[in-house]
Amino acid sequence: MRIVRRSEDLLSTDFDIFVIGGGINGCGIARDAVGRGYSVCLAEMNDLASGTSSWSSKLIHGGLRYLEHYEFRLVREALGEREVLLKSAPHIIWPLRFVLPHHSGLRPAWLLRLGLFLYDNIGKRVLLPGTSTVNLKTAEVGKPLKPIFSKGFEYSDCWVNDARLVVLNAKDAQERGAVIETRTQCISAKRENDHWSVTTKNLNTGETRTRTAKLVVNAAGPWVDEVLGNTFGSNSSKNVRLVQGSHIVVPKLHGHDRAYIFQNADDRIIFALPYEQDYTLIGTTDRDYTGDPKDVKITPEEVDYLCDAASEYFKEPVKAEDIVWTYSGVRPLFDDGASEAQEATRDYVLREDGEGDEPRVINIFGGKITTYRKLAESMLKKIEAVLGSKKQAWTANSTLTGGDFKVGSFDDLVAEVQSKYPFLEPKLAWRLVRAYGTRVWMLMDGASSIEDMGIQFGGSLSEREVDYLMQNEWAQVADDVIWRRSKLGLRLKAPEIATLEEWMRNRFAQLSQAAE
Repeated sequence: MRIVRRSEDLLSTDFDIFVIGGGINGCGIARDAVGRGYSVCLAEMNDLASGTSSWSSKLIHGGLRYLEHYEFRLVREALGEREVLLKSAPHIIWPLRFVLPHHSGLRPAWLLRLGLFLYDNIGKRVLLPGTSTVNLKTAEVGKPLKPIFSKGFEYSDCWVNDARLVVLNAKDAQERGAVIETRTQCISAKRENDHWSVTTKNLNTGETRTRTAKLVVNAAGPWVDEVLGNTFGSNSSKNVRLVQGSHIVVPKLHGHDRAYIFQNADDRIIFALPYEQDYTLIGTTDRDYTGDPKDVKITPEEVDYLCDAASEYFKEPVKAEDIVWTYSGVRPLFDDGASEAQEATRDYVLREDGEGDEPRVINIFGGKITTYRKLAESMLKKIEAVLGSKKQAWTANSTLTGGDFKVGSFDDLVAEVQSKYPFLEPKLAWRLVRAYGTRVWMLMDGASSIEDMGIQFGGSLSEREVDYLMQNEWAQVADDVIWRRSKLGLRLKAPEIATLEEWMRNRFAQLSQAAE
């Protein structure tokens, strides 16, 4: 039987918990832990959400297709999280209705109805409407589809700005006392008696620093095995299966606000999602990946697959030449021995390493963005078993930074912003509230004209907004702003991005000098 050691009984250390990895799981754990009274430091070797967490399909969903693989626990947990997360961040998360056309050559209608019945009833659902049947011959959502599709179903899930979800968890953690360090790589972690000695390297300056911690969380995502081998010197066997998922973005394919979920002959599904007001996002693929996760990019075969799968349903075929942007990410799925990439479990596994009185490292394998908060709660149970408990679980009824307004009142907040700042174009006011929620008041404080927004870099991006992101959200280079804090890279031209990059480089030097 393990004797639980209270945190205060251990040798005094710099931190109770050291988290490696600034994706959704690492930031979610840091936030939950610091909110319970633990001292926390998080180190991310790149930018926050620069790995898997910014390359998802942008959905908070139960995972309808996971029912076919009998992952009922995961689906139930994910379904229950939809409205919890919606209420916590109604600026970056919002309800989305999905249209599922019945394809006569694939799953029968009765099986789709059964799956959607389970989907409606095995998880908590108060705010989101349930499933309905749709006549695709007469409904607006049927117009973009081929006439062979006459029957369909509509059900509810949620959309999420995934990279901003990560940043807002980190921001809330920081405001509660956590130390968040980006562009900081953990280069070694060694056990010294009853604590860890963790050495990090600032990749901007080359400076190394060693701190102590009672417990380490390895939330490095696709790099979790690499961290175990290189940072901890472990000879642990392979734990994660890297699965590549790619997406394409094309000009908007329809005028309504619904999303589509399409079945494919290979038993997979793809989504066609409203994206950034003027585009449609189509994805995803599932293929095993063996290279360095940072080098992942879409393959010609994936482009053809997504175009062909969407063209099976849409009247107007989707062609490779229509594509305005692509992105690919690597999912670090727990290696459960599944024969096909799409069959590998999306559930998470938390594995503790350490014996007797040795300080523990707890590794995270797998997981999905929808269940990050529940994963954090599961992690905190393990942490409490080692360090002793401090405060109770709290995140289920909390709001994230900027999310302290009611679900359904987003348009009211936009109208309020437009009333106070009439010089903002309506689309810009909408975008700022979508990104920052009630923190828009902080961003706009003191502005009385468009001139007060400073340099206009293009795509509605201003000097004022970039400076806010650099001082409040860890942005350092142009990609941080145009692909993670926003998706304005879709709208900015190469010379505009170059101008932004130069401005940020100079501003970062100013901020760094002021901090010394």
